Formats: sequence, C-alpha cells, structure tokens
Amino acid sequence: MLDRPFLPKNAADPGLRAANLASASNVGGDSTPVPVFVNIPFDLRFIDLYLAYLAGLSALGLYPRSSIEIAGGDRRLDRIFHLIQACPFSVHDLSRVELDTKRPETPRFNMPLELGLAIAWQKLNPAHVWFIFEAKKGRIEKSMSDLNGTDPYIHRGRPNALFGELANAFVRQGSQTSVTQMQQVYIAPQDATPRVCRKAGTTFPFKAKVFDDLRVLARKLTDEQAA
Repeated sequence: MLDRPFLPKNAADPGLRAANLASASNVGGDSTPVPVFVNIPFDLRFIDLYLAYLAGLSALGLYPRSSIEIAGGDRRLDRIFHLIQACPFSVHDLSRVELDTKRPETPRFNMPLELGLAIAWQKLNPAHVWFIFEAKKGRIEKSMSDLNGTDPYIHRGRPNALFGELANAFVRQGSQTSVTQMQQVYIAPQDATPRVCRKAGTTFPFKAKVFDDLRVLARKLTDEQAA
C-alpha cells in the first residue's frame, strides 16, 4: 500500500511536483489506493503486459482504471476524458504502432488519442502527471515527433522490464516496492485469467468484468504482502 507520497520522475517542475504530491498525500493514512488511468492496446498479443500493468501498478499501491470499464455510446469519449480527470496519474503504452493486419490494414490511434486527452487535461490541471511507455528505444521520436523531449520508459515488451520501469516512474519517499514484489503479484492473475474469463462468459480478457476481477485479485495479493 501507499504509505508515502509518490515523487514522479518526470514531474521536474517544482510547482507540478508540489501539486502532485498534494494530490497523492491523502492516501498516507488510509487504505485507499490512488487511481491511475491505464491506456494500453486491447490485443491478445499484449496479454502478458496487460497483466503486468495490473500487477505492477497494484503492487505500487495504485488503482488501475481503463476505458475497458466504459460502455460504448455517443458520449464514450466524454466519459474517457472524465475518467482521466479523476486520476492524478495516467500511463500510456504506445508500443503497438504497427499496422493491424486485419483488413483494412490500419494503424492504432486509440492510444495516441487518449494520450492527447491526458496532455490536454494536464495543461488545464498541472497536478496530473502522465507517463509514456514503449517497447523500443528511439521509436517514439519517429512515431510521434511532437513528443521530442519526453523520456519514454522502455519495457522491451517484457513484463520484468516493465516492472522495473514502473518502479522508476513511480518513486516513493522511503521504502520502495521491489520488482520481486511485483512479480509475486503477477503470478496469480496470470494463472487465473482463463478461469476469470470463463466465469465472465468470454474468451477475451479485455472485458470490463474480467478487468475488474483481475484488478481485485491483484489488490488482494498486494494487501496480503503488506500484512
């Protein structure tokens, strides 16, 4: 659990750092995790990293939120923006920039779009802190050159590397959550995913019910580690 405020690595501006610490410090004395918006591709080839994000962020004492939780409709984009506004942090994985092989072949634009919403919100509310994660070093400068000057966290498509980068992004005062702790939380959701999918009546893990059940499991294991 979060027993001390976060010191986000990319919150270099003193005003932004102070505002963000104020938003996070309210969890110091209770068991309420800090919500973080997680912007990732909903793709079966991404399943290991999907579970790693749930496990790693939960182990850090954060509460993952996602557009998976939002039903479709004309106002879906508004609801995604409201969800981002409700989170002091957002994590954006831009590692799936290749063309989708299903016809018509198209690039994936949902992740950059949601990143744009987070950047817009940070301009209006400097307390919000966003992070970019990528699989390959140097690619973000080519795929989104307007982000030059922003240091992405490179996970190389591997859960263990992602855990290390999450720990680098979300630094706490005092004791730190270790990569080993994140790995321990990761094992159970990985094993439970087929069962959780069957219980939800689906084979696709990127569904609201599956996401919530896996999030609850990761939080339970995090609480057990802290006990």
